[in-house]
Amino acid sequence: MVKVLHTIWVIIVGAVIGAIASMIINRDMPWGWVGNIIGGLVGAWLGETILGAWGPSIAGMAIVPAIVGAIVVVLLTTWLFSSMRRS
Repeated sequence: MVKVLHTIWVIIVGAVIGAIASMIINRDMPWGWVGNIIGGLVGAWLGETILGAWGPSIAGMAIVPAIVGAIVVVLLTTWLFSSMRRS
């Protein structure tokens, strides 16, 4: 039961991180809230891998590196999808 609640908490935090990154760069992730969850979780992994786990942490994710990583993921994803639409 504890693992299920932790997984739900990680998904919620990932969604919030993805939404914050989308708001900062003023671009929406493809697939709506599912894209925000994926972008937030991948961004948290990327940010912590590159920048390390420093600053406040929620659900095992360091918030500042996670948001920076999510911004990179949102930028790359929106750029990739917009270039695919143009082709």
